[in-house]
Amino acid sequence: MTSPEFDNKIKPVPLKDTNLFKPFKLGDLELQHRLVLAPLTRLRADFVTFVLNVELSSKYYDQRSKTPGSLIITEAALYSYEAGGYYDGKPGIWNQEQINAWSKIFDKIHSNGSFVVQQLFHLGRQAIPEKVFEKGITYRAPTSGIYIDDGSYPYEEKAKELNTPLTEYTTEEVEEEVKNFVQGGINSIKAGADGVQIHAANGYLLNEFLDHLTNKRTDKYGGSLENRSRFVLEIVDGLSEAIGAEKISVRLSPWSQYGDFKGIQKDPELLAQYAHIVGELEKRRLDGKGIQFIDLVEPKIDGGRVNEDSGVTKDTHGNEFIYDIWKGPIVRAGNYIQEIERLKKDVDHDDRTLIAVGRHFVSNPDLVERLKNGYPLTKYDRSTFYTSGEAGYTDYPNYSA
Repeated sequence: MTSPEFDNKIKPVPLKDTNLFKPFKLGDLELQHRLVLAPLTRLRADFVTFVLNVELSSKYYDQRSKTPGSLIITEAALYSYEAGGYYDGKPGIWNQEQINAWSKIFDKIHSNGSFVVQQLFHLGRQAIPEKVFEKGITYRAPTSGIYIDDGSYPYEEKAKELNTPLTEYTTEEVEEEVKNFVQGGINSIKAGADGVQIHAANGYLLNEFLDHLTNKRTDKYGGSLENRSRFVLEIVDGLSEAIGAEKISVRLSPWSQYGDFKGIQKDPELLAQYAHIVGELEKRRLDGKGIQFIDLVEPKIDGGRVNEDSGVTKDTHGNEFIYDIWKGPIVRAGNYIQEIERLKKDVDHDDRTLIAVGRHFVSNPDLVERLKNGYPLTKYDRSTFYTSGEAGYTDYPNYSA
């Protein structure tokens, strides 16, 4: 992009005097500011091998970690081949070739004096039946036959047409999936990551186990609040033993309706579910096994869209209940660049808070310096987010007066 267009809807405000630009000690990581690159699907990996394009992706992550002491959370990586079934271009972390590619990217981030957490996930029922069929994998969920029905795509119709029904895990298969996830985390650390994020948000597999709408199981992984939390917590405990609790984070989206969910606003029963799992994480912290941080998707965001009808305003509390339970660091993500005053309020509200930004970190690789100094921000082009080349990925320039 040779002539970037600035986003005139966002008034440039220097934030250098807010908590956003105060150092933060995140376990062993010495962050120099509290702005985090949010995990963002980018689809730049090889369609067959699931290996990231090292040259292209190294440049992308290099650009966004140039300010020393920055924290980068990677795009979600599949921890196993069976965890996939999505649009082509998702990266993996289950074999040595993939580990080697990520290692080069992590080296680039570290060369800038910055840090990286790798997010891992399983698509669950958000896998696309055509891709499930094409890849020869099993369409999996906590409970059979509860398809996404949000009008965006005919999941059930396509699954039946291709004879790829949404299939429930056996108890033994869930136990095996815990081991698979833990191995993915071990692979991330082997590649050089400073941490591993468990993606239990946005309607993917782990979120499906937490939610009573998609988890109708009658074994130890379903039924009660405790049982619905078990899968995620077993992954936390397995990773804690394998790599150390201080290298684990968990992403949650208590309010999100993305992926045909209701969220707390429309299903208040979920408040107890999220209070339970966060309470279990706090118990572990008090026992000396505190995770690195909890990453929260704010009510304003439903997956890739802004939820203007979130029902959460300046007079309500949103994710504040989590601060009352969990006493460790919290990363918050949710339309903050469009609402700078809310960003200032939330980052200054509690000294445990970091702010994650996604879309405007894509179009402003030097976002840290722009927010610090109050420089204007370049508009992003959503049409290039999920393509496979340089456009909209590494071609956004830094700010120049």
